[in-house]
Amino acid sequence: MELKSLFTHIVNNDTIHARWLNTLSLMENTGARKISASEDPTTVTYIILKHAAEEHRHAFYLKKQIEKIEGVTLPTYAPKYLLAATHSKRYLNQLDIDVCRYLKEKLALKGAELRFAAYLLVTYAIEVRADELYPVYQEALTEAGSKVNVKSIILEEEGHLEEMLNQLQNFSADWQVHADKAVAIETRLFNAWVNQVGVELEVA
Repeated sequence: MELKSLFTHIVNNDTIHARWLNTLSLMENTGARKISASEDPTTVTYIILKHAAEEHRHAFYLKKQIEKIEGVTLPTYAPKYLLAATHSKRYLNQLDIDVCRYLKEKLALKGAELRFAAYLLVTYAIEVRADELYPVYQEALTEAGSKVNVKSIILEEEGHLEEMLNQLQNFSADWQVHADKAVAIETRLFNAWVNQVGVELEVA
């Protein structure tokens, strides 16, 4: 499904738009919690702490944006307050599982090494996606004259992508091969998620 058309449809309906923001908030929060879960209690780095903090802030910021839509209250991440709730909640978890499976099979990693490598690849794939998704969403917001905006998130996600590239280059000489595999896995899951959102909203 073409993202711009989907976002235009979402932005033009206040209730759906609020649920979309809540869904994005859920996914940012899930990402933040996954980063924190991958941390080694002794060797955790400044960059990892920074990423976790910023993803948590994105989740809060998106939740706060809902207040700009009058007459809508979405207090939690309960399924009725989300779009494509099941797919939205399993998207990052499945990406993590599939990337870990790949790393075990390809590099025979385990334990802390596996957690760190999965953090690098999963986060990279998500940042590549964010670098595409948020600018298209912002374009739809601007065209609709919406009070909601995600410009600050766009700037931070661009910085995240650069930071992940630097870490990946230090991780492996074959980092591009592994990164491409992670992106391919994410693309499959993302397309399934977007299609489910479209089905739920009855958008062709």
